[in-house]
Amino acid sequence: MTENDLTHFDDEGKAIMVEVGEKNPTHRIAVARGEVRMEEATLSRILDRGVKKGDVFAVARIAGILAAKKTPELIPLCHPLLLTSAAIEFFPHPGQGRVEIEATVKVAGQTGVEMEALTAVSAAALTIYDMCKAMDKAMVIGDIRLMEKHGGKSGSFVRTQ
Repeated sequence: MTENDLTHFDDEGKAIMVEVGEKNPTHRIAVARGEVRMEEATLSRILDRGVKKGDVFAVARIAGILAAKKTPELIPLCHPLLLTSAAIEFFPHPGQGRVEIEATVKVAGQTGVEMEALTAVSAAALTIYDMCKAMDKAMVIGDIRLMEKHGGKSGSFVRTQ
């Protein structure tokens, strides 16, 4: 990719919001993943619903969905989108002390939803941390990445590793 390929800058190098008005709406989907690593005892309490603040995954799911909807308020050059779907799934790994988070976001629109999916994973992970920090301040949030995206001019991307 060259400097000329960067879409969020004008010819003078000033940040801009990309013009998408002329693009045809298409069905677009993005899937992102991340994880929270924690002490095994913390994961056990989450799975046993023994965290005093409540059902950690239920609250983190709502946080992720809300974050997907609010992405343009957090990331300055993102377009407001009418999302058609935002889903958050959790994959706990007992014995490894970690939870994988996956967000799938869909839209019928003129621009993609990669940022919405990544933001959803991030907010869900932060919510897990917030709800469990009293018992495990050493939790680590990480490996947040786009797994796949489909639709639009650039076509499909599927992470191979």
